[in-house]
Amino acid sequence: MSIGAFPPPPGGPEWKPWGERLNDYLRRVRSHLAFFETGDSAKDDGIILWDSTGYPVVSSGGEFKQIVLADGHGDFVITSDYAYTAADTTYLLSYTADSNNEGLPINGSRITFSETGYYLVSFSAQVFSSSASTVEFAFWPKKNGANMTGSTLRAALHGNSETTVVSRAVIIHATANDYLEVATACDSTNGSLKAFAANGISDEPACPATTLTIIRVHR
Repeated sequence: MSIGAFPPPPGGPEWKPWGERLNDYLRRVRSHLAFFETGDSAKDDGIILWDSTGYPVVSSGGEFKQIVLADGHGDFVITSDYAYTAADTTYLLSYTADSNNEGLPINGSRITFSETGYYLVSFSAQVFSSSASTVEFAFWPKKNGANMTGSTLRAALHGNSETTVVSRAVIIHATANDYLEVATACDSTNGSLKAFAANGISDEPACPATTLTIIRVHR
């Protein structure tokens, strides 16, 4: 902890100067966290300090762990039908960002991570077929333009006007200024991502074609 975390020790023959220094110290440190410094001990659980990188940390299990603040979250959506104009071709989805997103700016298909950390990424898509033959879909994430290994989500529809929702949630690590994209392909132009209008069955709200939610869970 920084030296400002300790009250002034009593010293000298007069108590008044020490009392004044103590009062000054209490005014300065009340409601403020002490700063974390290299070498601070996390032996005792429950010690909260402020890391100069911009986050509070708490001692737990022999180490200081970051307390995640309310930033690094985003909701993204495509609210209209998405057509595959060519079969067996990779496309990058361009989402619309919610106005309340923080720390995840979007530019075209690229969603940039403003801060380093581990992120929970939840994806869903409403796939649709206008063919009586089998239609196959694939979805996968790309980080910094490269495919993420072992990440593909596949689905198939087998009937005309058939539809279903496909989804997956994963935790990924990103460094500040990395960017994420959602890639997709279909083996037929009869496949699409389908958005449904509100009140189609009862008084339900509209159904988006695809959604993406990203939440920073820890550093």
